[in-house]
Amino acid sequence: MAGQVATGARSGLRSALPLLVPAYLWLTVAIFMPLSAMVFFSFMTELPLSGKAWSFTLDNYATFFAQGLYRTLLLASLKLGLEVTLWCVVIGYPAAYVLAKVFRGRSREAIFLLVILPFWSNGLVRIFSWAMVLREGGILDTALNAVLPFKINIDLMYSYPAVIIGLVHSYVPYMVLTCYLTLQAIDDSLIEAGRSLGASRLQMLKRVIIPLSMPGLVAGAALIFVPVVGSFMEPRILGGRTGTFYGTIIEDQFVAVFNWPLGAALSFILLAVVLVILALASPVLKRAA
Repeated sequence: MAGQVATGARSGLRSALPLLVPAYLWLTVAIFMPLSAMVFFSFMTELPLSGKAWSFTLDNYATFFAQGLYRTLLLASLKLGLEVTLWCVVIGYPAAYVLAKVFRGRSREAIFLLVILPFWSNGLVRIFSWAMVLREGGILDTALNAVLPFKINIDLMYSYPAVIIGLVHSYVPYMVLTCYLTLQAIDDSLIEAGRSLGASRLQMLKRVIIPLSMPGLVAGAALIFVPVVGSFMEPRILGGRTGTFYGTIIEDQFVAVFNWPLGAALSFILLAVVLVILALASPVLKRAA
């Protein structure tokens, strides 16, 4: 009996192999090979492409610990990731609940289209659109001055709130979509049963809806926190001088300074820190999910 099961498993694997090979080949070429190259570069004194003599060294990693600026910027980026994730939860979860449990039919399709609309535009276009809105004399400033009886000056460009706004706009759809999937899977009869037993809306939210939708919250938080910590476009364009974070420093090493070994080392330190945070939080996240 066990032999038949093993034979069936092997035949199933052989039949699925043609479907698996393209995906794993693409992952190898597009992810593992560039990462392997970056690991190699991070231990070098010079980039081989520069034509200079190079050797292996640990100085690139030692630079992170020797200069407090990098640690300060890394902590600032982690704080930025937490804030953006929190705002995405505050904005995205209620929107996902309304989308899953309130709207029906064509109205749901229209709102769902608005949620995924940011994915249809280029990231730079979205960021520069916010620059037109948040700058002095921009769309927001002009609209408020046209409505209010007194004149106000709103100039949020090159500020920390502008960075938060741009990042939340870019990543809140991930929270809406992940929460929407889990909220839609909740049986409406459970909510109706709780209400028939006298539970208030707040009690239903705390004891039924949030616990059952926690996997979507956890998935959305992970999808947002990880890329935000290393983000550089929104801080660079919307933050100006105040938008200097760990991701912008890494970008400078690759683009401006052309110090790829240091940039690669800083990138892998960020990757290690994020993995450690996720590993430490995994027991809590597993219990929540």
